[in-house]
Amino acid sequence: MQRACGTGPARLTHSAVVADADRRILHLALPALGALAAEPLYVLADAAIVGHIGTVELAGLAVAGGLLSSAFWLLNFLSYATTARVARLCGWGRRDLADALGGQALWLAVILGVAVGVALVAAGPWLIRAMGGNGAVGDAAWTYMWISALGAPAVLVALSGQGVLRGVQDMRRPLLILTAANAVNIGLEMLLVFGLGMGIAGSALSTVIAQWGAAVPFLPSMLPGLGRPRRDGMRELLHLGGHLMVRTGALLGAFLLATALLARVGSASVAAHEIAFRCFILLALVLDAIAIAAQTLVGTSLGAGDVADARDLSRRMVRWGIVAGAVAMAVLALLHARIPLAFTDDPRVLDEAARMWWVFVLMQPMNAVVFVLDGVLIGAGDTEALMWGMLGSVALGAAVMAIGVGAGLGIVGVWWGLAALLVARCATNVGRFRGSSWAIVGAGGVGGNRVRP
Repeated sequence: MQRACGTGPARLTHSAVVADADRRILHLALPALGALAAEPLYVLADAAIVGHIGTVELAGLAVAGGLLSSAFWLLNFLSYATTARVARLCGWGRRDLADALGGQALWLAVILGVAVGVALVAAGPWLIRAMGGNGAVGDAAWTYMWISALGAPAVLVALSGQGVLRGVQDMRRPLLILTAANAVNIGLEMLLVFGLGMGIAGSALSTVIAQWGAAVPFLPSMLPGLGRPRRDGMRELLHLGGHLMVRTGALLGAFLLATALLARVGSASVAAHEIAFRCFILLALVLDAIAIAAQTLVGTSLGAGDVADARDLSRRMVRWGIVAGAVAMAVLALLHARIPLAFTDDPRVLDEAARMWWVFVLMQPMNAVVFVLDGVLIGAGDTEALMWGMLGSVALGAAVMAIGVGAGLGIVGVWWGLAALLVARCATNVGRFRGSSWAIVGAGGVGGNRVRP
């Protein structure tokens, strides 16, 4: 990495602590906000444009997009685990180890990216059928999936690059790269879909081109520490990432279950769920901007041995999260009739969206708290607790979804199940944070010490 690692916290007078905390948080969270908002715009733009082609195409995108998002989110540990480890090593004063970790993250991204692309093509038809994608909907989903699989290595390289840059507190570069990539995606998509009449295939192709265009500028953050692939180096990321993979996989399994249940209710329900799901992902990642700051700041503070600073910053970030969630709730409430219209003008889909919209609205403040505390605990390396908490929460949410659909509530029952999952996640995260088991100082996984303040 051709930059200094993020510096540890400076000691301040009591009167300056709150102002300094806000400055440090916003310095990281604001550019992260833009970068995180840019990421889901790839598929969000696809949904908005494909929705104006037809309901069948939008339903096909819902099936394929859900599977693709599941695959990429499952491997999102390449970003989060890298951020946490690089930040902690920087706080510990070992930039050389942070550089080497970045190089191993690049190797891991390439290896996993190729494997995921091949797996998506090989298993794609079966996965689409398992998700209820049959007939014309299945054909549209397969077209979108096999083309999108070509971008898998690029997606994972970009995730690793973001993790390295976040760990050294460089949030500006990911923002610029992802903003440019999304501008290219939207322009190409309009040309290919409407100008050249390529339909859903043009939508997928434009996204793949943009993904590869984004991967290349992230390479300089990882190449300085690039050596030969080392099993122990990649194992360090996989150890931390394994818990995050299970955690993320459980959450995505809940969303896949929701889509699968609604695919058997009707295409209008699936399309309405797709609209809400894409908006949920956008808002979740926007709210997660504070969690990215938490990963970096908490990791750096604990690496430097300052547990008090890590706790103080975490409490402040939770307060910021509550405010951000309230703002998101207000925006969704005010635009409840307009947002679905950006995706479709089909009255059946609009009616289904209106049925579940207020459940979606009310979830936002708690959603923000959950994501912020996720960031705190990931930054601390307390990923095993996050994994077990998520597994229990998903079990509860799945049960509520099944009961709701069985009772004939359709899309409303599904979203009440997702709300139940969120409540359980919040309870487990808050309980964990109030304890002290997550406070490990030093290098963490390589010699850290547990502190009970």
